[in-house]
This record gives sequence, C-alpha cells and structure tokens, in this order.
Amino acid sequence: MKNLFKVALFAAGSFMISPAFAQTHKDSTLGHKIGNTAKKVGHKTSEIAAKGAAGVADKKYADKVGPDGQTIYIDKNSHYFYVNKKGHRIYVKKANLKDKPAK
Repeated sequence: MKNLFKVALFAAGSFMISPAFAQTHKDSTLGHKIGNTAKKVGHKTSEIAAKGAAGVADKKYADKVGPDGQTIYIDKNSHYFYVNKKGHRIYVKKANLKDKPAK
C-alpha cells in the first residue's frame, strides 16, 4: 500500500511539474531582447542627462578633447572629465588630453 501511494504521488508530481519545462526558446529570447533594449535606453538616457548637467554646471574645455575625442568638462575642483556612454564621469589627467583637431 505504501509503494502504491508513493508511485501515485510521484506520478501526480511529475504531471504537475512537466508544463514548467515545456517553454520554447522563442519566449525566453524575447524577454532577453526586451531586457537588453531597456538597458540600452537607460544608458542613453543617463548619458544625455549627465552631459546636460555637466554642460550647465561645469565649464567646457574648448582647446582639448579626451582620449577618443570626447568633450572635456572642468568641474568646480578643477578636475577634468568626460561623460562615457553609460553616463558616468570619467576623470582624466591633463597630460592625457589631446589638442582639438583643426576644422
């Protein structure tokens, strides 16, 4: 009797759990794409907001650019920085700045 009860309980449990394993790959890929897109939108929003705030509160360094041609800002403590693609301030030394290319 105990063995019959164990078998019945196991069968019922396996029937209840099996739909959870029946998901297709398409469903999980869509969620991944939505998550990545939301992350990209968030990074771009952060970048634009940080550049706007830096443009208002800090001074632009007109004669120099960053290592990859980024706009350089000078904060209230005379530190040089640029804003990366995620909206973070990346501080650089004055020696690492490059001359702005002539137009």
